[in-house]
Amino acid sequence: MKKSMLTLLMGVWFGVILVKSQVVSWQYINDMFHFRSAYMYLVIASAVMVGALSVFIIRRVQAHTIDGEPIVIQKKPFHKGVVFGSTIFGMGWAISGACPGPIYAQMGAGTLLAAVTFLGGLTGMYLYAFLQQKLPHNNFRWFSAHTSRARSST
Repeated sequence: MKKSMLTLLMGVWFGVILVKSQVVSWQYINDMFHFRSAYMYLVIASAVMVGALSVFIIRRVQAHTIDGEPIVIQKKPFHKGVVFGSTIFGMGWAISGACPGPIYAQMGAGTLLAAVTFLGGLTGMYLYAFLQQKLPHNNFRWFSAHTSRARSST
């Protein structure tokens, strides 16, 4: 229970940061897609740098999870679905002004139309689950705990 409460508080804190920095603002996102402002590009670039540095450190120090299991970051092969999926994602982001994470921050900030974006994302998720076996990547596994543990022990 204590871990769940800490997780909830961290999520709320992160949501407040997203709202206060205005990265969930539809206007800033719209300005980014119309190349009127570099603000969001700088935020995204800093997130990429922090992520790359974090992955480097995790690999360098051979970090472990809070439960003591080794963190293994597997390389994922490229396939054409990445281009198609990211195009759909980008169009949805440009139209709605939100990618999946900030939707909750927008709803928490009182942006009522974020509920429509949330329902659209939920619909897309269920549509993907329904069509998954018919898509070209149905043999691809994103994560396999057995494979991760086997690789980490060598």
